Amino acid sequence: MPQAKTHKQTNANRVHVGCQGWNYNDWVSGPASGGIFYPHGTLRAEMLEVYARAFETVEVDSTFYAIPSATTVDGWMKRTPPPFTFSLKLPQEITHERGLREGSARVLAEFCERAMRLSTKLAVILIQLPPQFSATAENFRALSEFLPHLPRDLRFSIEFRDNGWIEERVMNLLSSYTVAPTLVEGQWIESERMRKVFDQSVADFAYVRFMGARNLVRFDVVQRPQDQNLQAWSETIKQLQKRVPNIYVYFSNYYEGHAPAGANRLKRLLGQPTVEAAALEDQPSLF
Repeated sequence: MPQAKTHKQTNANRVHVGCQGWNYNDWVSGPASGGIFYPHGTLRAEMLEVYARAFETVEVDSTFYAIPSATTVDGWMKRTPPPFTFSLKLPQEITHERGLREGSARVLAEFCERAMRLSTKLAVILIQLPPQFSATAENFRALSEFLPHLPRDLRFSIEFRDNGWIEERVMNLLSSYTVAPTLVEGQWIESERMRKVFDQSVADFAYVRFMGARNLVRFDVVQRPQDQNLQAWSETIKQLQKRVPNIYVYFSNYYEGHAPAGANRLKRLLGQPTVEAAALEDQPSLF
């Protein structure tokens, strides 16, 4: 079994920008509608390899629903080039069903063992808590008892969806285990307050997620541009670059309607090169 290592870059202050998932049929260009993202005719089995030509990282949503098989994880490894990284969502059995309580440590150990098959391609494990996991004394105790079970050689980021968690004692608790608070653009905590959450963190990386109202039914084009919001976040990310060597940023389709477009727009705001859809049409496999 390969041992997972903390994902480090030789060049400091890297911002790794990608999407939340890659298996979207709406991203496939039609015969007369080129330039969406995937070339016309791209099969689902081919999507990850093509995606990896445009972005260097991805957040895996499927791990939220079940622990992936070893075969699945090994397939991710084989279909992506060496610099590529995966961030994995912790299974909902831990966060939503067990509420970090009894039995969670067992599931966590099984999940982390599987995740470690990614070796250096493992970026961050996201602990996404539901809005119902409110900042009560009981839940604070559950969180306090769960965090010691996290392997210290892996990176974890925790996402709160209740305002009550954004307080000093919670940030101090996370810092004691070098867990990063997830910075989320979404409907749960106001954007301006969220952008300041990392001020109290001692983690050596930052984790940013761009979410949105789940009232869109197609994901092939930007439908609600977030120009001012994205500009504000780009400035926050530039400030984070002065503090941590690695920042992982992932876009949901629900942010604007088409995650690859949002990810590329942020990359341009940060002065990073982008790979547009047209460049994927004729580009052969790079690995």
